[in-house]
Amino acid sequence: MSTAATLRIDTPRVFLPLLEPHRYKGARGGRGSGKSWFFAELLVERFLLEPNTRWVCVREIQKTLDQSVKRLLEDTIQRMDVGRYFNVLNTHIEVGASGHIAFIGMQNHNAESIKSLEGYHGAWVEEAQTFSQRSLDLLRPTIRAPHSEIWFSWNPRYPTDPVDDFFCGKASRKPGVTWAPPPDSALVTANFTELPWFPNVLRKEMEWDRARDPEKYAHVWKGDYQRNAEARVFRNWKEEAFETPSDAVFHLGADWGFSIDPTVLVRCFIKDRTLYIDREAWQIGCEIDKTPALFDALDPSRPTMARHWTITGDSESPATISYLQRHGYPRLMAAKKGPGSVVEGVNFLQTFDIVVHPRCSHVIDELTHYAYKTDPLTDTIIPELEDTKNHTIDALRYAVESVRRKRGFGEMDLPGW
Repeated sequence: MSTAATLRIDTPRVFLPLLEPHRYKGARGGRGSGKSWFFAELLVERFLLEPNTRWVCVREIQKTLDQSVKRLLEDTIQRMDVGRYFNVLNTHIEVGASGHIAFIGMQNHNAESIKSLEGYHGAWVEEAQTFSQRSLDLLRPTIRAPHSEIWFSWNPRYPTDPVDDFFCGKASRKPGVTWAPPPDSALVTANFTELPWFPNVLRKEMEWDRARDPEKYAHVWKGDYQRNAEARVFRNWKEEAFETPSDAVFHLGADWGFSIDPTVLVRCFIKDRTLYIDREAWQIGCEIDKTPALFDALDPSRPTMARHWTITGDSESPATISYLQRHGYPRLMAAKKGPGSVVEGVNFLQTFDIVVHPRCSHVIDELTHYAYKTDPLTDTIIPELEDTKNHTIDALRYAVESVRRKRGFGEMDLPGW
C-alpha cells in the first residue's frame, strides 16, 4: 500500500530492538510505559505492509471482547488515519482480501481447539503476566507459519510467572544448569521514564504513589516484582526533595565493591528523629585507585568535601582503608563489627523517620527491596535478613554507627519476633 510507505510512527528508542524480525518479542515494565500502544501500532503497520496475513490477540481469560485489545486496535487505526484499509466487525477485524485479526481467551481452548490457529502468522499475548504455563505450551507450537512471531506485553508480577520464567529464567535456573533465553528472541524493559509523551494525568498518579507507598510505586510504575509487604525491612522512609542546611553535621559511610558489587559512599545528617540522606556515590567494579575520585565527586557543589569529614567504612577490606587513608582520606576509619552488628544497625535505622533525596536512586532502590527471608514453600517470613540489595544500607549502618554506640543502642531481636 502506498500509504504505508509514507506513514510516520514515532517510536520510543526503548522499543527499537522489537522492530527487527524475531520469533519471540517481549516488552515488560510498569504502567504508562506505552508497551500496548507500541504493539498495537506495530500490528497495524504489519497489516498495512502484509494485508493478507492472519494474527490472533490472546489473553488468558477473555469472557467478552471488552477484555481484549480490540478497542485499542480500533483507536490506533483511527489515530493513524488508516481506517479505509480495515473492516472492523463485531467479533474480529478484516484486512484486504483475506487478512484477519482474531481475539481469544486461552482458557476457552484445549489442544484440539487451538489447532484452528495453526495457519496464523502471529500472536500477541497481552497481560502476559497472567498467562498460564498450559497456555504458553499450547500457543508456542501452534503459531508455526514461516517467519511467524509471538509477542508478549506485560507488567511484571512475580519472577515465577511463566512469561518471566520463559524470557528471564527466573524460576527455572538451577545450580549447575546453564540457562539461556529462548532462541531468536528480543526482550525490552520499558517504563514511563522512556516515554517522551507520558500523560500528565498519569504523572500525577505516579507522583502520588511514589510519595505515599514506595513499594507500590516500584511495582506499578517501575515494573518491579511484587513483594510480600510484610517482609519489607524498611517502611519508615519516603522519597522527598529537600535542601541540605549549611550547618548540617554529616555522617558518612562506605561499603567496598568487588568485580560485580558497587563501591558506595553515602552522606546523611540527623535532625530530631529524622535521618536525611542527601548524597550517594555508587559505582560497580571501581578499582581501588579510582575510589578517591569517586568519593571526591560525592557533592559537586562541595568538591572533595568528603576528605574533611569522618567516614566509617566496611572493615572487611583493611587494604582499601589503608590506601584511602594514604591518598587524601586520613579520617577514614573501619567499622566495629561483631556478632549481631548487622541486626543492631538495621534496628537502629528503623528507629528514625528516613527522608531520601530523589537523586539518591540506589538508596531508594535498596530501601524498597531490602527484605527478610521468606520460606519458599509457605511464604512465611523468616527472622533473617536477606543478604542482597544492601550495599547502600550497609554504608548507612556504618555512617550512623558512632551515633548508635553513643546512644547505647545494643543488640536486640528482629522486630516482631
